[in-house]
Amino acid sequence: MSDTITVHENGQPISFTFAEILKYHGFGYPGGVAHAFKVMQRAFPLLDGGHPPERRELAMDTAFPGPGGRDAFEMVTRMVTAGRYNVDLALASDDVLSSPKGRYLFRFHYRGTTVDLTLRPGLVHDEFIMLAAKETRTATEEERLVWLKNDMAQRLLSLPADEVYDAKRVEG
Repeated sequence: MSDTITVHENGQPISFTFAEILKYHGFGYPGGVAHAFKVMQRAFPLLDGGHPPERRELAMDTAFPGPGGRDAFEMVTRMVTAGRYNVDLALASDDVLSSPKGRYLFRFHYRGTTVDLTLRPGLVHDEFIMLAAKETRTATEEERLVWLKNDMAQRLLSLPADEVYDAKRVEG
């Protein structure tokens, strides 16, 4: 299992670890960073015949508005500042698993290839969804939510990307 993500910039490889991306993001949403890390590990080999993609040519539509995911995609691909990152909550159908404020659907576009990634069932606990979606939390609930975020990040990172996210090419 790889613990890095590699992209190219003008043909030269650049690799990122989860720890490096988490330093860029901070401590707020480690679960979202872990989701994005696994999404990129799963998607990138499918976009260019197993070769790392050119980071500045990647684009994404997603129904996942989480700041951890956004920051991870930005650090690796620079797609947020370049306007190639689009959050559309209506993109996912009801059969895609819910996140606290959206759904776990990530659609990458790269050189005419489009790949959809959706979270496999059983990896995000209902307690996390419920606590994260609450507008106000007690101190005990906040402490529990922090623990649940870190637990989810570690569980996702311990698995190969293809056991976390399903992927399929989208025609058209």
